[in-house]
Amino acid sequence: MRLLKLVPDNTNLPFVKWRMPFFMVSLALIVASWALVFTNGINYGVDFAGGQEIRATFVESAEAPVAELRQTVGGLGYQEPVIQRFGDANQVSIRVRLPESAEGDKEAADRISQQIIAAITADHPDFRLDGNDTVSGKVSGEFRMMAFYALLAASVAIALSVWVRVEWQFGVAGLFALVHDVSLTLGLFALFQLEFSLQIVAAFLAIIGYSLNDTIVIFDRIRENLKKYRKMPMPEVLDLSINETLARTVMTSLTLLVALTPLLLFGPASLFGMILAIFFGMVVGTFSSVYTAAPILLWLGVTSDSFVPKESVADIQDRKARGQV
Repeated sequence: MRLLKLVPDNTNLPFVKWRMPFFMVSLALIVASWALVFTNGINYGVDFAGGQEIRATFVESAEAPVAELRQTVGGLGYQEPVIQRFGDANQVSIRVRLPESAEGDKEAADRISQQIIAAITADHPDFRLDGNDTVSGKVSGEFRMMAFYALLAASVAIALSVWVRVEWQFGVAGLFALVHDVSLTLGLFALFQLEFSLQIVAAFLAIIGYSLNDTIVIFDRIRENLKKYRKMPMPEVLDLSINETLARTVMTSLTLLVALTPLLLFGPASLFGMILAIFFGMVVGTFSSVYTAAPILLWLGVTSDSFVPKESVADIQDRKARGQV
């Protein structure tokens, strides 16, 4: 039986030839994404915007009725409540965003909590209150800063690891690819005002890790081909390297997207934002690895002999003494 090959063995696509138009598209999308972030803003979830958190146990149930709770709390006018299992299967955490009028008002926050508790108790008599806390704006602000620092630290650490592994030009190219992927995904959330929570931060970290993995595979092949084909022009080396790794790139990305598609279409609503972020990030990450990261090496002055060890003065004098010059 013949194996299915998505990318033929003799593939020779001219990726570097189209580097300028694709690079300009990438720059335009990055600028547009950040413009959306600054104009539309980010729709922060309870984790980052503050709100009320209620922890409860349904003592006579094996599992907490998460779907019913989401409908009950949503029916009170609190849009997109965050309801998750917390601890055992019959324990939940219910988080709602407070209205602006209730921000900083303890009595107003308590009234909202009592309203939610009363509505749930009416439908589920086995409801037991375990905790009732207010997430202040200060705490949520600290969450936002910690999330930003986590993404920044991950990106910088990745760029440094590529720098140490190969050369600084590869580190810069890899960092640009990460900025591209994160910016476009953030722009997607700003455009459609999807809720940005701690789950989305985890998705961004997954995108950063995947983008690095895909980019490093191409960079390693470029480094190997630079040693193997010393006289080949640099654009041809890049095209050769990308085409040689294209089958692996396509298969890895396609496998992950196939696994994510059912979750995106039929998965729970609470995971939709995270799955969409990973799905979209995988697509733009594959694009940046192929069309953005590798061509940047040309503009950073990488040539076919950039990493050939240079002879020292002593080596030259030694070869002269032996009559090899």
